[in-house]
Amino acid sequence: MNDDEKQREKHVTGATVWLTGLPSAGKTTIAYELAARLRADGHRTEVLDGDEIREFLSAGLGFSREDRHTNVQRIGFVAELLASNSVTALVPVIAPYADSREAVRKRHAAEGTAYVEVHVATPVDVCSERDVKGLYARQAAGEISGLTGVDDPYEEPANPDLRIESQNQTVQQSAAALHALLIEKGLA
Repeated sequence: MNDDEKQREKHVTGATVWLTGLPSAGKTTIAYELAARLRADGHRTEVLDGDEIREFLSAGLGFSREDRHTNVQRIGFVAELLASNSVTALVPVIAPYADSREAVRKRHAAEGTAYVEVHVATPVDVCSERDVKGLYARQAAGEISGLTGVDDPYEEPANPDLRIESQNQTVQQSAAALHALLIEKGLA
């Protein structure tokens, strides 16, 4: 394959990269750092931010197990649609339940679309210190309940394609590790 063919190949390979983890684990920050790297390499890339999806695609859903499952399936559908059309879809979404994530993986497999699961495995105490959105403080004050990993379950992935311990490395190092995995898999 010559350089022109390699460059064209970069533009046509799509994939879904699902970053799962607790609130304030660093999922979105890593996704945007990786997106910048991929775009600089000429890849069509979109970040499907969980908060934006909740506002625009899943408005009206609550945080029951059923609503969370529905939200994850909607996001999975959009991600697969993008990925099957040569876009690298980066999905920093908690997706707390293993069966919901597995359903998304199966959808991708059925369509022949690449799917990579990344567990941003930041401990709850570190997430609580970061508390990017003030959720841990609000939960501690009794203002909210159902916070994933605190008073609502989070089922850690048993065998993710990559586990990132964001508390032990910089955002750039985390994104670089994920970028290296995508290169290894022929997806970047």
